[in-house]
Amino acid sequence: MNNKVTIIGAGSVGATIAYTLVVNSPVSEIVLIDVNQEKVLGEVLDIKQATPFLSPTKVYVGDYKDAVDSDIVVITCGVARQPGQSRIDLAQTNVDVIVELAPKLVKYAPNAIYIIVSNPVDVLTYVFGKVTGLPKRQIIGSGTILDTIRLRTRLSELYSINQKQVHAYVLGEHGDTSFVAWSMADITGIPITEYGAALTNNTDLPLTPYKREDVEEYVRKSGGKIIAGKGATYYGIAASVCYIIKGLYSGADTVMTVSTLLDGEYGISDVCLSTLCVLSDSGILTTLTPRLSEDELTKLHNSAAVLKGVIEKVKF
Repeated sequence: MNNKVTIIGAGSVGATIAYTLVVNSPVSEIVLIDVNQEKVLGEVLDIKQATPFLSPTKVYVGDYKDAVDSDIVVITCGVARQPGQSRIDLAQTNVDVIVELAPKLVKYAPNAIYIIVSNPVDVLTYVFGKVTGLPKRQIIGSGTILDTIRLRTRLSELYSINQKQVHAYVLGEHGDTSFVAWSMADITGIPITEYGAALTNNTDLPLTPYKREDVEEYVRKSGGKIIAGKGATYYGIAASVCYIIKGLYSGADTVMTVSTLLDGEYGISDVCLSTLCVLSDSGILTTLTPRLSEDELTKLHNSAAVLKGVIEKVKF
């Protein structure tokens, strides 16, 4: 690999991804592309001037042709949902953006792994695959990886434990129909339903009682709360995308909840949503289908139906 990443979009998300890659990643070259030249020039200059104290990464402004020889292309461009705008309207607007830029990118970087971050991410991941015809292993939607780290953050607080020892996943749509796969949740290998009983009686480790629906609401509404407070959310998604990139470069197969085209998994086909995927240096190696409860399986099918309903209404 060339350790070269191209990022499309120099907004809050794209710029934060670029900066996070410079802080802590194996990337040696980053190309940042945006239609707003003044903005992208400013972001690149700011990031570049941080490199003496971080990593010696080459960071520069480019055009589509500069994506040539990229290992990974990250797509963050598009518009955010506006007050009064329907999900379908937002989907169509950003689908149009994807349809326009996808052929230009693939012309110069046909072998790159593409990470779709723009929303609605599951719909755009599906459209990108259909428009480009690339193998599905090369197309990764950021999906519910952000929802998953929000879930682990909350559970680590409730159980007073290191976040990295919480293993729990959000599956389905990155949106209103996402759900927590509680049947797979554990803390350092102990099923989450048994963790409290596994503690010795004399422990001072506090456990906070909670309702599962409150945790799921926390996950779903975190983005809205952050946007209400500061106007945008970008640290969490930047960390998530950089985690994907580090996994792709690591050479060690890694399991993540990312959005991919399903082809019969759990009886679902022809739609992109998040389940457990094994990522290798060539992209998505395979999907995993651990046993879900009947309720979880119903929720997964509901996510697929909702997403298919959106896909049917957009034009591409």
